[in-house]
Amino acid sequence: MIVSNLQNSSRVEVLHPRFKTLFDYVKTHDLLHAELGRIDVDGDNLFIMNINPECVTQDKQVLEAHRIYIDVHILLQGVERIGWKALEDVNQEVKPYEEDEDCALFSDCATTWIDLRPGQFMIVYPEDPHAPIIGQGKIRKLIGKVRI
Repeated sequence: MIVSNLQNSSRVEVLHPRFKTLFDYVKTHDLLHAELGRIDVDGDNLFIMNINPECVTQDKQVLEAHRIYIDVHILLQGVERIGWKALEDVNQEVKPYEEDEDCALFSDCATTWIDLRPGQFMIVYPEDPHAPIIGQGKIRKLIGKVRI
């Protein structure tokens, strides 16, 4: 898991060949006012989900884990809390991994909480089960999906 500000993204862009492409795209497009939905940057190798979800309470959100994609959560508007727990510490699976959705769900309680503000991002790898979209009201965010 990595948490930082968009202005510091160059520090992490060297960690994956598609990170720079993602951050350059986000910084050069007005995605807050763009249509919601999927934005293809490099087909299934790199795309962005532009979403406007209603947040849920911390006790109602489950941890999700992926195997094919790295998630880059980028907050555009509002405040979002994201929970985290190490993959080796989760054991309460509520939905087994499904490759077509690239997702498994766990009911374990997160051990770490991060509150994102606009302009901040959180990168979660397959070893980073995370519980996003926690808070109050609607938020606007991007989820960069970066194929490993």
